[in-house]
Amino acid sequence: MKEQARILGIDDSPFVKGQGTVPLVGVLVCPPGYVEGVLVSSCAIDGDDANEAIIDMVSTSRFRDQVRMIMIDGVAFGGFNVVDISALSAALDVPVVTVARDEPDMNSITSALKAHFTDWERRLAIVSKAKVRPVEIPSGRLFIASTGIREDDADDAVRRCLVRGCLPEPVRLAHLVATALVRGESRGKA
Repeated sequence: MKEQARILGIDDSPFVKGQGTVPLVGVLVCPPGYVEGVLVSSCAIDGDDANEAIIDMVSTSRFRDQVRMIMIDGVAFGGFNVVDISALSAALDVPVVTVARDEPDMNSITSALKAHFTDWERRLAIVSKAKVRPVEIPSGRLFIASTGIREDDADDAVRRCLVRGCLPEPVRLAHLVATALVRGESRGKA
């Protein structure tokens, strides 16, 4: 992947259980941190339309031809609206990378899915497909999963997007905008 390739970071807004949908924000960044554009969509809280929402957000955007990678915060939006990163990568023909500060606790995830969803096995299978690995960065460690790209190239792309702290700028900026969209100002760990 070229050094100046545009990366679309995506995160969801804070939400309250029962509100129905949650905004999704995409920030298109030319690494390490030049913002090219911002996209907004939404998906159902605890639904199953995250992939569809992202595909629609990207494919109908004027920025579509600039997106060379999608980087998302974790593997689910709006609670447990899980993203099938392999299917997303195939549908948009770009690599997809998930980024998390903490290693996913698969036992807790499994318990939560079993307790709240009749289709918990399907959701767990999607989450489990995204093989998470630790990646060393200057400020510590991130846990990422990737598809559509070699692991070392994905790791390099994540590192290239670090400006300050541990979150890559596309995801950090998406988080800030998504939070401000709902709360009126950005806050939280970004």
